[in-house]
Amino acid sequence: MEIKKITAWFEKNMPDVQSELAFMNPFQLIVAVILSAQCTDKRVNMVTPHLFKRYPTPQALAQASLDEVYGFVKSVSYPNNKAKHLIEMAKMLVKDYGGVVPDDIDELQKLPGVGRKTANVVASIVYNKPVIAVDTHVFRVAHRLGLSNGATPYEVEKDITPLFAEDIRAKAHHWLILHGRYVCVARKPKCSECGLAPYCPTYSSNEKV
Repeated sequence: MEIKKITAWFEKNMPDVQSELAFMNPFQLIVAVILSAQCTDKRVNMVTPHLFKRYPTPQALAQASLDEVYGFVKSVSYPNNKAKHLIEMAKMLVKDYGGVVPDDIDELQKLPGVGRKTANVVASIVYNKPVIAVDTHVFRVAHRLGLSNGATPYEVEKDITPLFAEDIRAKAHHWLILHGRYVCVARKPKCSECGLAPYCPTYSSNEKV
């Protein structure tokens, strides 16, 4: 495993990496991440400005009707479920957390629509927690780079988290996502353009075929 070289490449080539979701505060981020499940960040960023203007706070969203919220999010994937989750999430934030997005992974996962991946994203970005969220991109890149052979996102998370120092895990989350989104894509990875190819066992094995 070439983790030191992989980390050094990312540090050199993606030093100021950050989320592609547009948000101004923790509440906006958790809404955006819930909407981003199985949907592109680009699409979510088209939806959220209007949503946030109408519902700028958890208190406002908690008072919304399902039909109202659906009207704002109908262009994202699974809009009915997500509209329902957003309202219920806002209600719980107001009732149980005083309208403040919690910084604890377990507490975050109590919120409707918030699984472990979403909780890790929010904790990592907002509170700089040393966790790595595993979505489909991270899962794929971790396997191709030989960082994990875990069968589930949680198994991959357990494998790759200790590979990165605590102070760079928040960045590592974005490194792996963006590399999977734009270079190490699912169907036709751009290996000829990839700076990590020299350290990639999948690329090496394909070259030998």
